[in-house]
Amino acid sequence: MAGTGFLTTLSRGFERRLPLIVVSPLFALSLFFVYGFIAWTVWISFTKSGVMPVYDLSGLAQYERLWTTPRWYVALKNLFIFSSLFIGISMALGIVLAILLDQRIRVEGVIRTIYLYPMALSFIVTGTAWKWILNPGLGIEKLVRDWGFPDFTFDWLVNPDYAIYTIVIAGVWQSSGYAMALFLAGLRSVDDEVLKAAAIDGAGAWRTYTRIVLPSMRPVFLSVVIILAHLAIKSFDLVVALTGGGPGYATDMPATFMYAFAFQRSELGMAAASAVMMLATICAIIVPYLYSELRGARR
Repeated sequence: MAGTGFLTTLSRGFERRLPLIVVSPLFALSLFFVYGFIAWTVWISFTKSGVMPVYDLSGLAQYERLWTTPRWYVALKNLFIFSSLFIGISMALGIVLAILLDQRIRVEGVIRTIYLYPMALSFIVTGTAWKWILNPGLGIEKLVRDWGFPDFTFDWLVNPDYAIYTIVIAGVWQSSGYAMALFLAGLRSVDDEVLKAAAIDGAGAWRTYTRIVLPSMRPVFLSVVIILAHLAIKSFDLVVALTGGGPGYATDMPATFMYAFAFQRSELGMAAASAVMMLATICAIIVPYLYSELRGARR
């Protein structure tokens, strides 16, 4: 009997610890391959690493070089332009489309699928498709000229002053449907009793949305901004597929800057410093969001 009781206790203890036993290897691997390599990148950013990593610390030399490199300022400027337009236009289109679909139209499912479909594609596919569309010799410019407008010009893809806006066009095309889905979910979560009360009080559709519905969706707006900002900062594959960072490095982003210095110019320390700056930017966005969410949950 004593032996049976011991085995029962052991079995129960094993069952209680089974989830921890299953999750522990995955957690350990995540710590090593994610946070371990983040720590390694931070360390390399303080060294004079070139083609191969060097582990002797050299202070802030790589960061000083980074912030005196004109190409880095071009990348930051492009990131600001792209992020501002990408987030702003995607949110504007998303909320307008969500409000239209919230009217319970018959073909809502079809329209929602059409607008959500681009999000199912990778940024590589999106960039390649828009590269064909915007190519002066293949796409919109050639099509309009074939229609009888020989003076029509749309060469943004090869124009250093406008190439960054082609990335905005492709990014908005892919992500505005996702923003629409999030906003639509937020609209559908608004209490119908509140809307009925507003209608009884004589509030029109415009005042109902601007005074009641949209202000109550502040958490949804914040989530959309965080998600789109995260996509904007990580924009690497879209830039590579659409412009390759060119013409020259006119459409360079911090991610493509890091790639160029790591794998093309073999300056590992410089690339690590730019990666750390990208990480700091993401943390500056995510940490306040997490803090506000946790504080709201405690309340």
